[in-house]
Amino acid sequence: MTTQNYANHRRFDPMFHGVLFGLLVLTLGGSAVNLYLSWGDHTRIYSASLILVLVFSTLMLFFFCRIYALKAQDRAIRAEENLRHFALTGKLLDARLGVRQIIGLRFASDEEFPLLARRAAEENLAPDAIKRAVKNWRADTYRV
Repeated sequence: MTTQNYANHRRFDPMFHGVLFGLLVLTLGGSAVNLYLSWGDHTRIYSASLILVLVFSTLMLFFFCRIYALKAQDRAIRAEENLRHFALTGKLLDARLGVRQIIGLRFASDEEFPLLARRAAEENLAPDAIKRAVKNWRADTYRV
């Protein structure tokens, strides 16, 4: 496995982001066409509309599953980084730091983490700017 850095730290799951999402979009389009073609036929309209509703619901489920998993991971990362900052400095992270900033800080090595956290709070750095400021990248391979 290649060493993680700023350029390659984002995760892309081809089966989830590509195949499953593509299949859902194609199915949504096909079910919309099916409903359109069934519009005047009273025997098919119910099943066609039900299929469209089910596909739309599945597409919503696709997004909610991803969002909820990321929210849970964000909470865990916030707690881990707060503990790491406390272990390194004896103080909790600055309350001015937002969750996205803390998530960006997780890539900083222990040596640069306290200074970068202080700088991020004082300068209100964007998460991307925080990641770009990391010199010694600390990989996070568990992010889904």
